[in-house]
Amino acid sequence: MNRRRFLQVVGVGAAMTASGCRGAVLESEVSDASLSIQRPNVLWISLEDISPDLGCYGDDYAITPNIDRLAEQGARFDRAFTSHGVCAPVRSGLIMSYYASAAGTNPMRCKGVPPEAIRCFPEYMRQAGYYCTNNSKTDYQFDPPDTAWDECSNKAHWRNRPEGKPFFCVINLTSTHESRIRTPKGRKATIHDPAKANLPSYYPDTPLVRNDWACYHDNLTETDERVGQILKDLEADGLAEDTIVWFWGDHGRGLPRAKRWIYDSGLHIPLIIRVPAKYRKWADQKNPDALGPGSVNEDLISSIDFGATMLSLTGIEIPRHMHGYPFLGPQKVQPRQYIYGARDRIDETHDLMRCVRDKKYHYIRNYMPYVPRSMHVSYMDLMPTMQEMRRLHAEGKLAGAQKQYFECPRPAEELYDIIADPHEVKNLAKNPKFRNVLKRMRDEMHRWMREIGDVGLIPEPDFDMMKRPLGRYEVTATPGVKVQNMSGQSTDCRVSLECLTPGSSIAYRLDGPHGTHQGTQWEVYTKPVPVAKGQTLRVKGVRIGFSDSKEIMFQCGDPPIAPERDRSREHWKKQLSRTDLLDRLLEVKELDLEGSAACEKYFALLGDKWGSVRYWGVLGLHHSCKKKAEIDQAIPALTPLLQDTSQSVPVAAAEALCDWGQQEAALPVLLTALQEGRVSQTKLFAAHSLYRLGTKAKDVLPEVKAVYQNSSGDLKKVLERAIEQMEAQVTHELRSTMDRR
Repeated sequence: MNRRRFLQVVGVGAAMTASGCRGAVLESEVSDASLSIQRPNVLWISLEDISPDLGCYGDDYAITPNIDRLAEQGARFDRAFTSHGVCAPVRSGLIMSYYASAAGTNPMRCKGVPPEAIRCFPEYMRQAGYYCTNNSKTDYQFDPPDTAWDECSNKAHWRNRPEGKPFFCVINLTSTHESRIRTPKGRKATIHDPAKANLPSYYPDTPLVRNDWACYHDNLTETDERVGQILKDLEADGLAEDTIVWFWGDHGRGLPRAKRWIYDSGLHIPLIIRVPAKYRKWADQKNPDALGPGSVNEDLISSIDFGATMLSLTGIEIPRHMHGYPFLGPQKVQPRQYIYGARDRIDETHDLMRCVRDKKYHYIRNYMPYVPRSMHVSYMDLMPTMQEMRRLHAEGKLAGAQKQYFECPRPAEELYDIIADPHEVKNLAKNPKFRNVLKRMRDEMHRWMREIGDVGLIPEPDFDMMKRPLGRYEVTATPGVKVQNMSGQSTDCRVSLECLTPGSSIAYRLDGPHGTHQGTQWEVYTKPVPVAKGQTLRVKGVRIGFSDSKEIMFQCGDPPIAPERDRSREHWKKQLSRTDLLDRLLEVKELDLEGSAACEKYFALLGDKWGSVRYWGVLGLHHSCKKKAEIDQAIPALTPLLQDTSQSVPVAAAEALCDWGQQEAALPVLLTALQEGRVSQTKLFAAHSLYRLGTKAKDVLPEVKAVYQNSSGDLKKVLERAIEQMEAQVTHELRSTMDRR
């Protein structure tokens, strides 16, 4: 489809009235004839924490008849992946159709300030006349604006739509969540026999591990019943032939080395799409049969693609800023050659990984190889399988692939042949036979990171100061109201609205006896709004990552309201675009591949103009200086950095110096960062340093305990572990003293 024809098509889609989900028309250029059809409804059913462990994907242990039936009626996508291995970054990227690591929403449960072009993709659908509902998880790493959804609650449903509107309805089922494995509340009965479980080779084969695997599959079976009921409801409402059904998982199964990780066990998800017959030419003009009953698609697909594909399927032009590749609809593009993944801070624990995968090979880069895979994440540590793995490791009873999880340090690079080694336990990165593959995949990962502007290598405390200094939210400017009389009637009027904050949308609603929704729902402003006598127009500006503007009210007869000028500062993305920082960081981190040979090169980084570069220089020295002569040279080089102006460098320098016996000078710096850090991540960085130092930091135990008493969340979790280590040493010393007496 050429651009002119494309604009004609999307123009039709955008101009359709809400005359009825059975009445509006889409037009698509096909080889034989023009196809005229109504706009499709779309139903998304999402399950949490599941891999393709379903009967329709060949899992003989699974009991999932309703999902299997859906696959028989539609298309099963065998190579669908998420962009992260954990929910919030995945959902952030998905709702934006923009990589979280480019938007700065990559660390778990951060509060992002995405670039100004970003909208939640359902906003575009609402503007085109769709009724969009979410039931009910968001977890987008930012508060969803009121323009994102018509309704977002545990009561949201297609049945609540105004008469005649097509719908986009998301139903998120939580009954497969990780927490339901270890605390199986409400389970009807044990369905799967643990003795028959087929465990991956990286798990120890014990009754506890088998029980978790069986519980996970039990939860899938019970959730399958709920999926079946939703599909029955759609059928009962007479909507099955007018609705595209989209079934997916938000990331891999909620078990160790799956959820939170960017191996296939964490990224590979089920995706099943049932397209009614009348929409198949619209969805895939060249090969509509590819979406027929029982079809299988082998293309690489990323969850980043979902939003762009939804716009394509509903006849809405895809904004240029979106990273997603539409894989269905008139704007469908050529299939991907690669998918990409990322792992950053997970809850309270820091890590930094990136990956690229094609249909045969999976390349993973560990940017913090000195951090073990077995790092503690409090929520994950509650899982019996995780506890069993830690126990057996401590007892020296793990063997083969089971020991990989406790490998420390990790290799900087990992490369797996997915076909020959689906569990990804045979690292080929150092195998000379795969040197060319390794280089190709490494180069592709770097190309992608540069292309999207990946900010993951900027230490989180410094990035937080960049995106939202001192944690202060900026406020969207108050919109203005310009009045236009209608048909010469002074009692009724038409108004246009304007907000001067870049990247903002305008939410409005009409209150009063003739208000469309009686003031209960915010609409998205797209064109002048008619206001009748007696109605009150309420208006506010919204911007993702900002606080909403002050709400204003207007009635016919009121004077115009001038828009407030924008007072927001320049966005961090624009600031970065004028620098070479991201390229510099990629170059610096290539030194990891040189091992101890890079030691001298790290010294040159300590005087760099960028705090982020100095930070990685400090860490490089800390982990590559092993000989006494090297450490003696590094100590005076790092000591001045205890006074560095960045948020991350003094903490990293203080940890290294404490590790090398310089506690007197360095411990006060860590304590100050813990007590007075300018952003929360500075405090968390300091807490992790104290935890890693353990007994070497015991002299500040009373002060750390005082901070612990007034802390909460992630900081409290890390401090608790740090205090346990310090107290263990203090107890040991007391016992030694008593024994000597």
